[in-house]
Amino acid sequence: MSEAFKILLENIEQLSTKEKALAAHCLLSSMDPENTLDVDKDWLSLAESRSAELESGAVQAISWDEIKKDIAS
Repeated sequence: MSEAFKILLENIEQLSTKEKALAAHCLLSSMDPENTLDVDKDWLSLAESRSAELESGAVQAISWDEIKKDIAS
């Protein structure tokens, strides 16, 4: 994992909702256009799938702090 990514994760909670949305937009926009043609459709599909898993009890939600610890290790 790059140092830049670690710094982003360590500081992401300090960003406002608008700043987080802008950062997400910038990240997606910086990707190769050939690989981003279906990003919106793929995100929607993933969100719907994850929501169904949570609602059915197939998976348990975990906190953002736990996610950051897993990524950093």
